[in-house]
Amino acid sequence: MAGAPNGGDLSRLRQLNSLAVIKALRAGPSLTLTEVAKHTGLSRASTEDVVRELLQMGWAAETAATAGGVGRPARRYRFRAEAGRVLGIDIGGHNIRAVVADLDGEVQDSVRVPVTPEMGRAERLEAVDRAAVQCLEKAGLTGGDVWASGVGTTGLVDGVGKVVLSEALPEWTGVDLAAHVRRLAPGPVLVENDGRLAALAECWRGVARYAKDMVFLLAGLRTGTGLVIDGKLHKGFANASGEIGALPVLGWIRAQAHLSAASGEAGDVFAAARAGDRAAATAVRRYVRDLALGTSALVLTLDPQMVVVGGGYSRSADVLIEPLRRELDRWCIRTPEVRMSALGEEGVVLGAVRLALDDVEDRVLDGRTPLVSHL
Repeated sequence: MAGAPNGGDLSRLRQLNSLAVIKALRAGPSLTLTEVAKHTGLSRASTEDVVRELLQMGWAAETAATAGGVGRPARRYRFRAEAGRVLGIDIGGHNIRAVVADLDGEVQDSVRVPVTPEMGRAERLEAVDRAAVQCLEKAGLTGGDVWASGVGTTGLVDGVGKVVLSEALPEWTGVDLAAHVRRLAPGPVLVENDGRLAALAECWRGVARYAKDMVFLLAGLRTGTGLVIDGKLHKGFANASGEIGALPVLGWIRAQAHLSAASGEAGDVFAAARAGDRAAATAVRRYVRDLALGTSALVLTLDPQMVVVGGGYSRSADVLIEPLRRELDRWCIRTPEVRMSALGEEGVVLGAVRLALDDVEDRVLDGRTPLVSHL
């Protein structure tokens, strides 16, 4: 006959039961004990014990009773997303964005610090520090309160958070962003290419939520990509997938020059094209043609359901989307749906939040790290 469970087995069982209840509570706004028991398969008594413990630890909270019905309303409980916080940072050419979000990914506070594309490494890193510290202070937090940080940057990033190649920002190749941000928030720091993070955000909260295969184009100071295959962000063997702009013949390197040659900032060129200026319209048309060549190569390779255009130029959808669709029609066997990002310039920083949340969920909510009190 098998022996009684030892202390380690019982502790692990309590952990699994707690995680099952947390998962059930996260799936909806609030649940009764009966509903939690139904979702988890636990007995009513076990469910009550687990919920009581989660209330004491700060992982759950009781919600206000719902009016109506006969008799005393059943108590309802919710996942306490405010039990933890994550930090998201977007390091761009013109702005540094920092946001603090709860465990449901809802942004609590944000800060934007203007920078310039010409700014050197030291100045840009100082701006990163300023944005992160100000954001944490607005939220009433310290770096030690952050469970995980996600960071988005231009360039090719290795698996440990270092930029191994960046042509868009001066002195940026070689910067160890994970180590730098860890000075401010000592928890895990995940660093990823900005185009990939924007793609991740679009699948999470944007127009690509139901697309299993998607090509994301980050159109702004530079052109980048993020590839989603079978619902997952695709990085490649050496974390270099989607770097199709490295091929000069495809035109992504020179694409920006068409807008610069038309005089003024890109936004001004788009506005002039919208108003009927012939020179501006020609510049936009040439930009789109170059953009379409690399995009067509990706579409022909992946056959995606959707192409999403985001980044700094996403505000000019009316002068970009239709010309891009027509160019794709010229080169592609099947032109996928072409959409403008729903997230605009916030896409990268929201993707950084999602990256940090994925780490938290992998470590804590999947049971790799024991649950501790957060009250």
